[in-house]
Amino acid sequence: MITADQLVCHAVGDYILQSDWMATEKTKKSVAALCHVLTYALPFLFLRPSWPALAVIVSTHFVIDRWRLARYVVWLKNFLAPGYIERDAPNFEAHELTPEARRNLHAHGIGTKARLRNLPWAECTATGYPPDRPAWLAVWLLIIADNVMHILINGLALKYL
Repeated sequence: MITADQLVCHAVGDYILQSDWMATEKTKKSVAALCHVLTYALPFLFLRPSWPALAVIVSTHFVIDRWRLARYVVWLKNFLAPGYIERDAPNFEAHELTPEARRNLHAHGIGTKARLRNLPWAECTATGYPPDRPAWLAVWLLIIADNVMHILINGLALKYL
């Protein structure tokens, strides 16, 4: 399903042919996203895809890039993953508690930390990751997720359409 030719077409279209203007504006302006997907499609023409396959490659690339959909996928997979994030509970100011009060709370199963399943979307909108993640890591993981989404969709379209 995934071929080296397809990977090269994706890399050339998404990295070599995408200008700085396209990269910085495609999530803000549809015209920039449209310019990007049209140049992105050029290398795929060498693979001689069917018209429906090319339409899927172009249209899904537009939608994924224009609205940066990979961040929703990243947030959802983190939200569904096991594990918890601990934060200071809103009703307690940990630094204001005496050691005795803290021991009392813990003895009754009440901590000064709240355990959240995951952070709400409102706190993760930039990349899908919590804001306390190093920016370089969150951005690279988002780029990888975005690339995997494109490559899988392209592979399916080229194979089955």
